[in-house]
Amino acid sequence: MSSDYVERRLAAILAADVAGSCRLMGIDEEGTLARLKALRRTIFDPKIAERHGRIVKNTGDGAIAEFASVVDAVRCADEIQRGMAKQNIDVPQDKRIELRIGIHVGDIIIEENDIFGDGVNIAVRLEGIAEPGGISISDDARRQIRGKIDVTFEDLGSQSLKNIAEPMRVWRVPYGRAVPAVPNRWPVDETLALPNKPSIAVLPFTNLSSDPEQDYFADGMAEDIITALSHFKALFVIARNSSFTYKGRAVDVKQVGRELGVRYVLEGSVRKAANRVRITGQLVDTATGAHLWADRFDGGIGDIFDLQDQVTESVVGAIAPAIEKAEIERAKRKPTESLDAYALYSRGLDRLYQFASRQANDEALRLFNSAIELDPDFASAYGRAAHCYAIAKVNGWISVTANEIAEVTRLAQRAVELGKDDATALAASGYALAYVVRDLEVGAGLIDRALGLNSNLAEAWSFGGWVKNWLGEPEAGIERFARAMRLSPLDPSLLRMRSGTAHAHFFLGRYDEAASWAARALQDSPAYQPGLRIAAASNAMAGRLEQAHRAMARLRQLNPALRVSNLKDLVAPWRAEDLSRYEEGLRRAGLPE
Repeated sequence: MSSDYVERRLAAILAADVAGSCRLMGIDEEGTLARLKALRRTIFDPKIAERHGRIVKNTGDGAIAEFASVVDAVRCADEIQRGMAKQNIDVPQDKRIELRIGIHVGDIIIEENDIFGDGVNIAVRLEGIAEPGGISISDDARRQIRGKIDVTFEDLGSQSLKNIAEPMRVWRVPYGRAVPAVPNRWPVDETLALPNKPSIAVLPFTNLSSDPEQDYFADGMAEDIITALSHFKALFVIARNSSFTYKGRAVDVKQVGRELGVRYVLEGSVRKAANRVRITGQLVDTATGAHLWADRFDGGIGDIFDLQDQVTESVVGAIAPAIEKAEIERAKRKPTESLDAYALYSRGLDRLYQFASRQANDEALRLFNSAIELDPDFASAYGRAAHCYAIAKVNGWISVTANEIAEVTRLAQRAVELGKDDATALAASGYALAYVVRDLEVGAGLIDRALGLNSNLAEAWSFGGWVKNWLGEPEAGIERFARAMRLSPLDPSLLRMRSGTAHAHFFLGRYDEAASWAARALQDSPAYQPGLRIAAASNAMAGRLEQAHRAMARLRQLNPALRVSNLKDLVAPWRAEDLSRYEEGLRRAGLPE
């Protein structure tokens, strides 16, 4: 045995790392490095010091810190993530610097000014499984802080960590509590009137599998049940993009009922192990908190669609038992029989809903195309692939050429051929044809067909609002945006619905109302360029030049090349007279010719 003395002590270790640092460096090496240094100087280092921590080592895009108290370590991590989220508000999604943080309390070895041992290794591995902007902590750390910190944790169960011998229980703070699941938003009317028919929100299902990568599977399960329920015209079903804002949060169903304006909430979980799947579900009355129904459904992985149908039928039977058999049969129709194609499609949707990320949108397109390769008759995959091109154009990521127009036309036509009764395929294809190909009449017709099939599809109402604006029917556009916002009052893409409403009021000459809706659109994302454009134009036409000039200054900072002369290449297919009025408003706001 060695006679050398080894100094040990118990400590809380915080490991932090920048998510996607290589990608950020590839986009802007010098700018990223400068912002990293600034964040270290203004947030990370000061918070470590305030909470009595010691930075042991820097790793270029990360750091390891030691604390005598795990309470201090977790509070420090929470404050860092809050500060980072605040700094990122005005930064485009693909340029945001987000930290992943892992925390463990354990025995460490001290050698000079460095630390080693499993305590350090586990913290680093916990950081590796944390979400960007999030915090993961070990069960040992969780036990030490229970009841001492006002931070909500979610149990991830037993996790296998790389190069750590035994699986260990892990907890996470969803999005580090610093990037809230429900973003800061224009205040929601907490007295939303209940619809005059049974109303329901399906919350994200909890992934109880040992593999965090199976989150997409649980999400896809909940999303498919939302889609199935939304086909019932006798129900009012909240859209996926609003119900999923509660993902990873401990929720009060009564509060959910108030915020979404629904009578019922469906909660559930999914456990996938080997070739078996278990789905559990419970239906809760938001007025009383009473459980109306609860059950579990077991089957093989090949039975997954049948299990979804069983959950859907149980919910419908509990809240709307008189629904016709024909509607039940229609809701059972599945987009594909291929489980592998379904898995790729579900992953694609997960990427697609990261609205402001070019990398995620490119990945979504790749995944949808891969799903099509496995199932060439998968209508929704064609429609979503076409939609990816529309998102790329909205964000200025592509310059639409004849090749892109031809590809969008091909994808949309194939989606329509295969998905004559698939509302998602029709709506996504219609929007892409209207916006990218500029075939407004065909696009409008497809969206109307989608709404005839599924009147609960918030996305289709929003797409339809924009197309009505482009066709010169802004009053109809306002009505459609209002329906979309009621069906999805917490939607992360609410800014687009509000921006669309602002544009409609603008073209009706209601400049004050247009400016008010533009301000709401910018509430969540001050760098949203369509919102800045309509804010500048509306305020200018209303005679509020100071506000107009302020919006224009921010817009030109984000897009220095923007001119009146090249505006038509950037914006939607407006009518000539509407484009002329839009150009005049921006000209008055200070946009150069």
